[in-house]
Amino acid sequence: MKLQLYSDEYILGLTSVRDQETKIGERVLTIDSLNTMFEELVNSPARFVLLGLPEDIGVRANMGRNGAHSAWTSSLKAILNIQSNEFLHGSEILVLGHIDFTDLLTTAEKLNPLINDQAKELRQLVEEVDRRVIKIVKLIAKAGKIPVVIGGGHNNSYPLIKAVAEGLNESGQRTEKYINCINLDAHSDFRPLEGRHSGNGFSYAYSEGLLKRYFMLGLQQNYQPQGVWETLKTNPDLGYITFESIFLHSKTDFGSAILEGINFVKESPAGIEVDLDTIAHIPSSAETPSGFTVNEARNFVHKVACHLKPAYLHIAEGAPSLAINPNDNRVSKTIAYLVSDFIKAVRV
Repeated sequence: MKLQLYSDEYILGLTSVRDQETKIGERVLTIDSLNTMFEELVNSPARFVLLGLPEDIGVRANMGRNGAHSAWTSSLKAILNIQSNEFLHGSEILVLGHIDFTDLLTTAEKLNPLINDQAKELRQLVEEVDRRVIKIVKLIAKAGKIPVVIGGGHNNSYPLIKAVAEGLNESGQRTEKYINCINLDAHSDFRPLEGRHSGNGFSYAYSEGLLKRYFMLGLQQNYQPQGVWETLKTNPDLGYITFESIFLHSKTDFGSAILEGINFVKESPAGIEVDLDTIAHIPSSAETPSGFTVNEARNFVHKVACHLKPAYLHIAEGAPSLAINPNDNRVSKTIAYLVSDFIKAVRV
């Protein structure tokens, strides 16, 4: 099993302990052994399981900028150093660890996605990423916990949807074998089934019947191929509101757009996805100068977590390694806000 468990000692090493204060890192729970992991998950009082996906192979396979592998560690540290107080204690979180993709990343670095045969190899590597993610996340879902997943490209939407949908079904928590999803994103990631990459995670999940209804909030007109627009307009299982319809054409407002998305997917448990390339000026695989603010992203996460039955939270595509300043903490602090907002909202 390609999972690196984190010990209490490792967690405390990332936590800045101070007198007369208590940080989240001093409260979170961990797993003792891979051999007893499932039983420990089932018996843990924590409701949320934090997992890192330090990879950007799907982004490479989609001809994007690599860097999404770098979001996990710095974001975890930012989360662990949130204050433990009446708003968020910390014991509701189990920090599982991260999935190891080192071998796949080493191979991916030698491949050029602009060369057909090598692009095919990259997309085959993404299939192995899928298998590793599914194996771990399905156990989390079977144990009745909510996965909170950080890092990696948006290719990971597919294995997350598959793992949670099948895990809930196989454990008897749901009779159906599908879930819904709502995604705050500038891109649909509903490209053709041309081999796995970060641009077609949702289309693969939909094609296999794992994703029933899918709502996209913030799609930008400049970044969807016409073929994708045709699919979105003609398929009743797909709903969307463009960024331009909110901020340029004033056809709706942000709050109403969120409510429309909630109503579209609320009939089933829903995965909540945030692609950081939809937030302006955040280092990411497709960084944009025109996008949502961090506060708007926080508002989105809070509202959908309050009003839906969350199947999981996934924050994708953050790439702090692409920042000019090595001390730039925009990605890590943004992710920490979104994770804490999600957990607080679900607890209400």
